[in-house]
Amino acid sequence: MQATAYTYDTESRSGSVLLDDGTPVPFDAPAFDAGGLRLLRPGQRVRIETEGEGESLRITLVTLQTL
Repeated sequence: MQATAYTYDTESRSGSVLLDDGTPVPFDAPAFDAGGLRLLRPGQRVRIETEGEGESLRITLVTLQTL
């Protein structure tokens, strides 16, 4: 699934993304670390993997979207 980086805190390595429908979804440090990224800037397109649905939707991986 694709999304856009919305917020990112370098100290906690957590933040949030916006899904293509505008829904914000938070991610935690383990999801960020799983993608092997060192930094994330708001506005970057990212690829995410999720589990669950609705209120229990959880991001398990955040990495950069490559063409």
